[in-house]
Amino acid sequence: MKKIFWLFLIFFFLQNLFAQETVTKKPKIGLVLSGGGAKGLAHIGVLKVLEQAGVKVDYIGGTSMGSIIGGLYASGYNARQLDSIFNATNFDELLQDYIPRSSKSFYEKRNDEIYALTLPFQNFKIGFPLAYSKGMYNYNLFAKLTFPVRDITDFSKLPIPFICMATDIEKGKPVVLNKGYLPQAMLASSAIPSLFAPVEIDGKLLIDGGVTDNYPVEEVRKMGADIIIGVDVQDNLKDRNNLKNASKILIQVSNVEMINKMEAKRKLTDIYIKPDITNFSVISFEEGKKIVRNGEEAAFLVFEQLKKIGDTTRVFKPVIKPNSNDSIFIGKIDVTKLDNNTRAFVLGKLHFKPKSKISFSDLRKGIDNLNATQNFSSINYIIEKKSDGDALKINLTENQIKTFLKFGLHYDGLYKSALLFNITHKKSLFKNDVASFDLALGDNIRYNFDYYIDNGFYLSFGLKARFNTFSRDITNDFNNGQTFQQFGINSFNINYSDFSNQAYVQTVFIQKFLIGGGIEFKHLKIKSKTLDTENQIFDNSDYLGVFGYFKYDSFNNKYFPKKGWYFDGHATSYLYSSDYSNTFKRYSIIKGDVGFVKTFYKKFTLKINSETGFSVGPKSSPYLDFILGGYGYMTINNFKHFYGYDFVSLAADSYIKSCLTVDYEFIKKNHLNFSANYANVENKLYSTGNWLKKPTYNGYALGYGMETVIGPIEVKYSWSPELSKGYTWFNVGFWF
Repeated sequence: MKKIFWLFLIFFFLQNLFAQETVTKKPKIGLVLSGGGAKGLAHIGVLKVLEQAGVKVDYIGGTSMGSIIGGLYASGYNARQLDSIFNATNFDELLQDYIPRSSKSFYEKRNDEIYALTLPFQNFKIGFPLAYSKGMYNYNLFAKLTFPVRDITDFSKLPIPFICMATDIEKGKPVVLNKGYLPQAMLASSAIPSLFAPVEIDGKLLIDGGVTDNYPVEEVRKMGADIIIGVDVQDNLKDRNNLKNASKILIQVSNVEMINKMEAKRKLTDIYIKPDITNFSVISFEEGKKIVRNGEEAAFLVFEQLKKIGDTTRVFKPVIKPNSNDSIFIGKIDVTKLDNNTRAFVLGKLHFKPKSKISFSDLRKGIDNLNATQNFSSINYIIEKKSDGDALKINLTENQIKTFLKFGLHYDGLYKSALLFNITHKKSLFKNDVASFDLALGDNIRYNFDYYIDNGFYLSFGLKARFNTFSRDITNDFNNGQTFQQFGINSFNINYSDFSNQAYVQTVFIQKFLIGGGIEFKHLKIKSKTLDTENQIFDNSDYLGVFGYFKYDSFNNKYFPKKGWYFDGHATSYLYSSDYSNTFKRYSIIKGDVGFVKTFYKKFTLKINSETGFSVGPKSSPYLDFILGGYGYMTINNFKHFYGYDFVSLAADSYIKSCLTVDYEFIKKNHLNFSANYANVENKLYSTGNWLKKPTYNGYALGYGMETVIGPIEVKYSWSPELSKGYTWFNVGFWF
């Protein structure tokens, strides 16, 4: 009897124990997030509802945009934080792989601001870029956001275990990414073919996982999920009424296989959520808020099911706190061995060195600086947590394409129309060098040759050769009106040509300013067939001089800046001339230009700039004087824009000018602006003291401008109260 009693007691105890375990054991929840580009923002809306229903996610698997949102959620962000992150993201910059203008050297700024199209050129064949974007904007963003979990290389150890899908482009097979550097995995999973460059991980060349597995439900089940919630933002097959062009048909063709697979995958999903993404595309990021709302609405349709597996009393506090990833102490910098670029060049572009504390903004700027050189086809980095500070490991793949063909076009009132052809070759003679030749064909043939060796923090060297010419009816004779008086005319047509050659050295000063100097040889020829005389040449002289300059430029856009300031100081001392006109004496020209731009009320921008120039020494060649008038052309020598007056209207050896412009961007990339400029232009202006007097010359302009892929398209009506007529100026394309 006692044995039976004890057996019954033990049985009763074990039964209660197993019953308690059965009661306390909760099913593991897996979340599957499909790819879909901008449509994937609906995942954020679904996550908001999951948290509202108290659903604790135990495993996450995602593809493409699903991997980005899933990876961040797995890292410790909650849905509200994700919503804020994506609202603050500039998706135009993301898609363009935007490199801020401030990250470009002065040489790179010029190269990026005169060409409309760049194509690789190898073995005498024109090629096409590997992809529209290297994805560096995305990578920098992912690295910053996942910085608190940078030491976790096994994704199962993240706050929420995570996997994402990529595609091995060489084998055409899906790849499960569950280890490594999280930002790199997210980038590979979302590398949309042709839009973003492939990502190499462990010897595999990876692209968007959506090509082979856009809904990794099987993989999440393998992780241990008992219940799977799936969010599907893929397109369904469209009917003929929605297949009206080739691009939509091609998208349908690429989606057919994945859509056909979804029926089986849907059966493996316990709670299936299908947001309405019918009217959105993979790049509809501007409609992100609506897409997020559609995700919420779809999740609310299954809210009762979600509540059954959730706990509505649960509070989803973020693991990652705001401002937890503001700074990094870089203890060590490792750079892959390079054939054509030096370590000093790389560190010089980074603008920070080992054993330094930097912000993520500093890191992004440094990577942008490297990206702006176009020397590397691939850039990625890993931040490893170490006891003596983080180790920054930069993996650079040098661009095997060394030659590029570039094209542009331009029209303005001075040089008229021109097509620009450029050939650029890198690593011609030395590491870090670049040779570039521009040829402008049109009404006035021009060319520009530039050879530059960029040594970063150290002295850089360059050679330049430039030829400019134009023909123009002008009302200025470079001689205080004496020539007009002599021949009884008030204007004539001139042919102006300038051939300049420079050798220079320069360096970056305090990481921001450019300081340099060199020697210049110039040949200037000015002639006119208007004059009824045997000698129709005004100047046909060689000039030899030395020069120095000091520059700073943080404008975010050359043509329509919204913020920043710039300074350009320049001094040239002319030591020798062949002196065709018998007027030359050794003298110097000093000039400076400073500007400031500030945006207020979001779409209104105020730009203020002031400039001046004067000669030092005896009065010498009038053909190198400051010449004001017109707008929209690339300035050379001492030519300056001035509203209200026609091209080449005002000339003297000294001037001072101020200009104020108010710009209103009434539609994206469409601008209305008003400008007012004032100047005193006079020989020996600073000696006479007249620079302090009320401006002698005034001019105003009202204009419209549009930013396009070929450069700005602008029309301005300009007038001056001193003149009886105004001028309408029209210019198209980047200035060159």
